[in-house]
Amino acid sequence: MLTLGFDTSQAHCGAMLLSGDQCLGALSEDMSKGQAERLMPMLEEVLALGGATWQDLDRIGVGIGPGNFTGIRISVSAARGLALGLGIPAIGVTLHAALALGTEGPRMTMIDARRDHVFLQGFDGVGPPEPALYPIAALNQFHSPGATCLGNCSAERVLALGGIQRPAAFAPASAIARIATSRDPVPGERPAPLYLRAPDAAPSRHAAPTLAG
Repeated sequence: MLTLGFDTSQAHCGAMLLSGDQCLGALSEDMSKGQAERLMPMLEEVLALGGATWQDLDRIGVGIGPGNFTGIRISVSAARGLALGLGIPAIGVTLHAALALGTEGPRMTMIDARRDHVFLQGFDGVGPPEPALYPIAALNQFHSPGATCLGNCSAERVLALGGIQRPAAFAPASAIARIATSRDPVPGERPAPLYLRAPDAAPSRHAAPTLAG
């Protein structure tokens, strides 16, 4: 199975082409903006690295967040369009699942949500079983001595959780491709963004203009 995985949910743009469990090509670039312009060229470059074309793909894997609103929308929209155009499944993968892949035992994945909040999920009996948004001041409720902490965890946050900080086993795009390869697609299901918080932009308070007939 040939799977193309990609992610722009954080301040990066990354892609990986996977055949079975073998990486055929991978690229990743740190960027806080510009993912919309960079993503499709990067995907074509990764395909070229693996000696593949769009028509060779069997599956798409895409990061659905949580993270940056704009970045999530870019990747999810691209995955939906590619899946529709190529007639192949697109599998959505959370960044928490990507961070946890390849690490065993009690562990928590933490993603900076800014404004003194984090996105947090626990695995194997520690932390919250589903990804959710928490204030940093509330992390001590999940205090789990010895648990592995994965993600962009500051020393202060790891201390609040009582855990041990370790790097993720795979880069996000690599983990997303591997998870997408292992999952059975649900017919008709499309990847959907996982935002976990309301957007910063508030709707206008002014009434919409009335158009003359």
